[in-house]
Amino acid sequence: MKIGIPKEIKKQEHRVALLPSAAYQLIKRGHQVIVERGAGIGAGYPDEGYEQAGAKLVTEHTAVFAEADLIVKVKEPQPSEIPLLRPGQILFTYLHLAADKTMTEALAKSGVTGIAYETIEVNRRLPLLEPMSEIAGRMSVLVGGYFLAKHNGGSGVLLGGVPGVLPGKVVVLGGGASGVNAARMAQGLGADVTILEVDLERMRFLDITLHTAHTLYSNEAHLMELLPEVDLLIGAVLVPGAKAPKLINREMLRRMRPGSVLVDIAIDQGGCAETSRPTTHDNPVYVEEGVTHYCVANMPGAFARTATQALTNVTYRYVEMLADNGLAEACHRQPALLGGINVMGGNVTHKAVAEAHGMNYTPPLL
Repeated sequence: MKIGIPKEIKKQEHRVALLPSAAYQLIKRGHQVIVERGAGIGAGYPDEGYEQAGAKLVTEHTAVFAEADLIVKVKEPQPSEIPLLRPGQILFTYLHLAADKTMTEALAKSGVTGIAYETIEVNRRLPLLEPMSEIAGRMSVLVGGYFLAKHNGGSGVLLGGVPGVLPGKVVVLGGGASGVNAARMAQGLGADVTILEVDLERMRFLDITLHTAHTLYSNEAHLMELLPEVDLLIGAVLVPGAKAPKLINREMLRRMRPGSVLVDIAIDQGGCAETSRPTTHDNPVYVEEGVTHYCVANMPGAFARTATQALTNVTYRYVEMLADNGLAEACHRQPALLGGINVMGGNVTHKAVAEAHGMNYTPPLL
């Protein structure tokens, strides 16, 4: 199979979908890997590494799409890339379609088979999303603490406090992969951490593993009680494939102290606050109701080398399976791949995406 690795063109996105070592393994198995020149430079992987692995390097962005049967990316295709996709081609990447109806309609119209990393579910886990959730969770505390600084428009609270001064208060909405990593980082700094969660078994796990963090059943009343004292609020809720639930409205934000910070990790899926809108790494924050909002839609892109390595660790075996066996046989061998198919043959084939946009749902029958 011909596997294409285009350079990511989304603003401030430096990750690459495949390491040179992964390209080498695919080529050893008899596949052809086509890499756009410069695709890996932002993550610290120059073209020479791909050449040594035996990949074919092309200069034109369009050439990767024209030649490849399987396109492997990091982020959703940008508007200029949609016309490059074609029926029968497989696109394997993060799609986050529930937050973007225009993208959903365009991808379906293209006829491409779009497989989303974030909706492949194995044993109630999202293995291809987890590494990026872990990075975003850990990063949320770093950026939250940074924007709490007074010169950055924050309230001037140091999350860890100092002897004789109470630490800052961090509230994490959701105890999944990103939430638990946010809590771990905040706990490591010495902050006062509370995690809101609805799954009682998950709360027991959090209580055992995060010894000094508090767990609290997630509902609006409990959140309203916490908001007047919180310094850093981290939105880490996720419904696989669907739009993030809006747990924070404008009225709730007004209860927070001026200069406090909201980091909305769920922004890729539409965000969990009424006031959230996507931002970029070069202009990451804005202020609503006195609260600094950090809503960067590709947070792990800031740490492109770590993120690229972590992503390839989990995506490679799926890429290999698709290349070796084709789509139908790969889905037979690993049924979880079926849950990753969001669009196929002009249809929306993921139920949560279809429901998010009021579109018709067609099961992905192969």
